[in-house]
Formats: sequence, C-alpha cells, structure tokens
Amino acid sequence: MTTLLRVDASIRVEGSVSRALADSAEAAWKAEHPDGVVVRRDLGLHPLPSTVWPTLAAAQVGEEPTDAGDRIPLAEARAIAEELATEVKTADAILLAVPLYNYGIANTVKTWIDLLLIDPELVRGPSPVAGRPVIFTLARGGGYSPGTPKHGWDHATAYLERVFGDIFGMNIRTAVAELTLAPITPGMEELIDASKVSESEAHATAEQHGAVVARELVGNAA
Repeated sequence: MTTLLRVDASIRVEGSVSRALADSAEAAWKAEHPDGVVVRRDLGLHPLPSTVWPTLAAAQVGEEPTDAGDRIPLAEARAIAEELATEVKTADAILLAVPLYNYGIANTVKTWIDLLLIDPELVRGPSPVAGRPVIFTLARGGGYSPGTPKHGWDHATAYLERVFGDIFGMNIRTAVAELTLAPITPGMEELIDASKVSESEAHATAEQHGAVVARELVGNAA
C-alpha cells in the first residue's frame, strides 16, 4: 500500500482551479491504485501558525526560548515542524496544488516550506524523499508563458522546482492552467476561449501524471 500526500493552498474551494486539477490527478491515481491512502493537508483552509518558523529559527541561533507575546512555545513549534516533515518523508508521492498569488506563492505555502527546510534529513542529503514523484498542479490567473507580456513574472514555479527538485531531489511532474481569471475579469473577455483550452489541457496532463505515478508506485511495490 502506498501513500499520496495531497497539499492544497488555494484560499478558495468552489472555483479553485488548482484544487480541481489536483482532483483530476488524485482521481486518476485512485483509479490505478484503489488501495492507496491519501493524506491531506489544506494550507488554504487551515494555515499553519505564522510564528512557528520564527520560533524555531531563533532557537537555531541560540536565542533563549520564550512564550512571551505572539511567539508560539518552542516545544509546540518543534512538534508542528516534526509532523510536517514526517508527512513528507513517509509519503510515497506528493500532490501539491498551488495557485499563483501576486506573482509568487502564498505565505501559507512559504511557511510550510520554511518548516520543511528546517529538517536536517530533508536538506543535508541524501534526502529520504530523493527520487520520489511530486506532482504540481498550478493555476495562474494571467498569461506567463514565453512571448507574453508577463513572461518571467511567475516567481512561484521556479521556487517550487528549486526546493522539491534541487534540494529534496524529487522527480517533478507539472500540470499548469493559465488565464484562469479570464472568465471573471473585465478586459480579459477575448482570452476566455484560450483559458478554457489551457484548463482542459491541464486537466488531461494532471490525469496523466496521476495515473503514471500510481502505476510506477504499484510496479515498484510489486
């Protein structure tokens, strides 16, 4: 039996494209591997306390633990970070659904990643998750592909690739939908058809990734 860790980051549920793409990947994964277990963490609906990382970072440089003010107690901060790292290290695959917010990742995702990067096993190599698959389902409200006016403004994707690919050594698969705000944004009406094509293609890619990852995991476990 294998485990898929699904992490959602959108602040929306209804209408969230990144969640919908993750649904497609998960459904394909389950179809190929019905006995697999899905572990869920929803950073969009249940964000991590923002003071966890400052508490742990201060402890790392020798600052005396304090429970004063808004700082979370050190023991509690360590327990949260350990729980997050354990989720990642014990997952056979990760499904990460992230929307592009203000040209980058949401602060909730940054907090999650910051806490993972505190774990020495994940960052000092060889990482226990090296070689494992991670699927990104990404949603971008505008157009950021080569040749568009905003090409190069997407600061989320490269960051995620750097962390999960270069630091953790995972095998990345990506499904991206662009122009997702076209149907609801004045002035983007002429891009609605293109947004529908992009989203449809992203769903097909997400399904393909979910199925391939499941088949690989089942094959490796056989």
